[in-house]
Amino acid sequence: MAVQARNVSEEESGLRLDRWFRRHFPNLTHARLEKLLRTGQIRVDGQRAKAGHRLESGQKIRVPPISAGEAAKPAAPSVSRADAAWLHSLVLYEDAEIIALNKPAGLAVQGGTKTAKHLDALLDGLRVKGGERPRLVHRLDRDTSGVLLLARTAAAARDLGAAFKTHQIEKIYWGLVAGVPRVIEGMITAPLAKRGAVGAERMMAVDERDDASRARTRFRLIDRAGNRVAWLALAPETGRTHQLRVHCTVLGTPVVGDGKYGGAGAFIEGLAKKVHLHARRLKLPRPGRKPLIVEAPLPEHMAASWRALGFDEKNPLATEEFP
Repeated sequence: MAVQARNVSEEESGLRLDRWFRRHFPNLTHARLEKLLRTGQIRVDGQRAKAGHRLESGQKIRVPPISAGEAAKPAAPSVSRADAAWLHSLVLYEDAEIIALNKPAGLAVQGGTKTAKHLDALLDGLRVKGGERPRLVHRLDRDTSGVLLLARTAAAARDLGAAFKTHQIEKIYWGLVAGVPRVIEGMITAPLAKRGAVGAERMMAVDERDDASRARTRFRLIDRAGNRVAWLALAPETGRTHQLRVHCTVLGTPVVGDGKYGGAGAFIEGLAKKVHLHARRLKLPRPGRKPLIVEAPLPEHMAASWRALGFDEKNPLATEEFP
């Protein structure tokens, strides 16, 4: 196969470069793709790019020679009736442009080397007849539940992507943490970066303060159970990987059930050994209309902890907007 130049379609706008290759060359291994990127054989509009580069409609991708086996056509997407029905049961809100889902804890948003089932592979189950395939416009960690937005069209994806990038969309998460912060409200500004050996990387608070590492999270104490655990409202102003989980450890109060960042101290006797972090509320401005506010109920393991601790989900502090 000779060198090719392929244009990014409207439907592919916002897609990561590695996901684009997975769609078009499903047998191309991750290691091989990384080598092609590292050596500059793959380019976007003539420039080197990383796997996570977000594509825009009309961009030109340079595809180097790829073997016949790697270039095999992908099978047509197939979503079972059961999976489609389950996906529809997660819908909190939908209109001609937007779908809001209540993502369950434990469901990955996108695939990986060890991820067989993920949300991105199921999105055809939400496609309306004659319509476009819904698109992801932001992400939640596999173990984080709650409000997740999808775009029904390429145009909506661009608008939502811009709104997230410019911090116009307000998000409030609920987290149950081990211990109680020393102050009841404030801002965490610890910069974050990925550290560790290949295959064992994790996000860490670092000294760098460039744009690539800057991270800001507002927090407020909602309720507490003695000095054992506390319920926090968290409002991220940036969107770093695992930002809220790491920032809670910076406070000295890891998210309950988060052994990755909190170690043994994140587990509380009598509470589920699952991550207690939930995207509770999302507020989206809409020009000429009232803002769209979507709220997601707690997943069962968190609802059970709330009941055990005597916390009231209707506490007015829990969804009060941050100044």
